[in-house]
Amino acid sequence: MAKTRGRPRAFNPVKALHAMREVFWHKGYAATSLDDLCAAAGMNRPSLYNAFKEKAEVFKAVLDDYVAEVKPLYEKAFLAPVRYKEALLLVYETAFNIYLVHTKGLGCFMIGAALTDSTRDAGVAAMILEQLRKMDRGFLKLAQAAERRGELRAGVTPEQAAILCASIHNAISVRMRAGETVDDLRCYVKQAINIICA
Repeated sequence: MAKTRGRPRAFNPVKALHAMREVFWHKGYAATSLDDLCAAAGMNRPSLYNAFKEKAEVFKAVLDDYVAEVKPLYEKAFLAPVRYKEALLLVYETAFNIYLVHTKGLGCFMIGAALTDSTRDAGVAAMILEQLRKMDRGFLKLAQAAERRGELRAGVTPEQAAILCASIHNAISVRMRAGETVDDLRCYVKQAINIICA
């Protein structure tokens, strides 16, 4: 009896998602083909279609896997029982560590892999925006707590502080991917925090 083709016996979903993440990261969403993803995951096209239907679904699965990997690290920083300035430094140091260790200097997966392609794919844009807004809410909660403790600079509202903090976080990813050093980024972060904090 002829053997039927399908997923290799050694197929590992976690390894497959990580491998496809690398492809998206290095080639970008638009330039990544289904053949690229099949080769990275060790799957043939029928298996890939059976699992994901289309490339956007593959990207969502890869993005969800990335978020699940880094979310606990950010939660630990956002929930640390420290003053506002120290909390912000913890969040940004978490970003540095993720981008250096987990992404090897490539920055945030969302920004690096798909942001430039989001104007051509509304579904991908929506996925990215959802994650960015979750980070916005985290920074807003920190700022609201800081206001109650009198740790915001006079005239700065929690909403303004949260917008600036989220923008700094996004800039870290872009500037690191562009080759800026962590030492220079730490200086950049500290100067921005001094504008926000009392």
